[in-house]
Amino acid sequence: MTLIKSIAGIRGTIGGSPGETLSPLDVVKYAAAFGEILKTKFKNPKVVIGRDARPSGPIIGALLSNTLIAQGIHVIDTGLSTTPTVEMAVVAEQAQGGIVITASHNPIGWNALKLLNDAGEFISAELGAEVLKRADVGDYTFAESKNIGKIISSEVTIMDHIDKILQLTLVDVPSIKAKKFKVILDAVNSTGGIAIPLLLEKLGVEVVQINGEPTGLFAHNPEPLPENIGQICKEIENGKFDVGIVVDPDVDRLALVSENGEPFGEEYTLVAVSDYVLSKTPGNTVSNLSSTQGLKVVTEKHKGIYHPAAVGEVNVVAKMKEVAAVIGGEGNGGIIYPELHYGRDALVGIALFLSHLAQFGRPASMLRAQYPNYFISKNKIELTPEINIDAILETLKNKYAKHPINTIDGLKIEFDNDWIHLRKSNTEPIIRIYAESESLVTADHLANKIISDIKEIITD
Repeated sequence: MTLIKSIAGIRGTIGGSPGETLSPLDVVKYAAAFGEILKTKFKNPKVVIGRDARPSGPIIGALLSNTLIAQGIHVIDTGLSTTPTVEMAVVAEQAQGGIVITASHNPIGWNALKLLNDAGEFISAELGAEVLKRADVGDYTFAESKNIGKIISSEVTIMDHIDKILQLTLVDVPSIKAKKFKVILDAVNSTGGIAIPLLLEKLGVEVVQINGEPTGLFAHNPEPLPENIGQICKEIENGKFDVGIVVDPDVDRLALVSENGEPFGEEYTLVAVSDYVLSKTPGNTVSNLSSTQGLKVVTEKHKGIYHPAAVGEVNVVAKMKEVAAVIGGEGNGGIIYPELHYGRDALVGIALFLSHLAQFGRPASMLRAQYPNYFISKNKIELTPEINIDAILETLKNKYAKHPINTIDGLKIEFDNDWIHLRKSNTEPIIRIYAESESLVTADHLANKIISDIKEIITD
């Protein structure tokens, strides 16, 4: 049973004891703490709420809504939605905050509260710390009966989100329609099964769905990694599709599969889309420290400057604003396109990728071959009470002191054209260990070497 409080929100398993899981009592106290902050900052605040299809979503949604209206805050309910849609709805509804009920890529037994500010962006680390502090000490109040808020159905829909995407200059609707693309979609039984077909229909794309019904009963591990998307790869091998599309439950991450059934690589979603955007609007880019250096190569090809950021959407967005990046995101398939909004958005990623593919005029596998081949080995170590992550990172920092080191988020060590990044996860009780090289064998070897070092440190 787990409860994790980080820049990624309040995330935990469902079922178990308060304070140790995302229990109803925890949902109420964190919602009340967030609501109290909004009341001190704004007069008559409104909060937009939306959720993915997880079975626990309606319960958490009811708890959130009723807690906030009990504080005198109006709640705008978008129902089943996507994280980027809720982010945009905050701005469209002129609300003062938002909450997305989703544990993103985590398994069905998890859920989470993603807290948004009045710009529809993740709240800052400082504001997040204030939420946690108020929740822990019970520093929040409720309204008298005459001042209770209302629950309002949102008039901002997924279709409004899609309409704004279609209006973007770089979304080449005529070229996409002319290609008469046929795609297959795996929406992992969540809200992507609602949103993405609506987008593809507007783009004139024929779509076949697997795992499309938004039951929340995920047909496979919902994280869109190559090892979890075997079903769609086989479907593509047996059919005639131009591309496969895979999203996570809240539709902020996008993975692609080429027409030959080979994963495009979730790291290369951002690389390909950035290549297209930079070819039209040159400028700077940002991704987190665990993302492929392929983005740096593409950025420099277009005479821009690549900037790394700490892991987490809020960190990437802050860096993008600082360096005026024209595109950025995270190597896990997260596309942030400021021309639309500052949030990871699989829907705009799909539209931009299909524009790129249409103009490229050749199969997706040939597009992928245009980019440098880097391979990332993604590993993790389960955290236990005896593991002191800070001490481990400090020991490794000293051991590899002769190599270039970055400590803005955990520990990143560079070895010529290779690198390894170690950090405590914001979403799971694990240490993430990512290594990249020009061959998967080398990346795996580098990761295993560091894992061996960690085990040695733990046992000393």
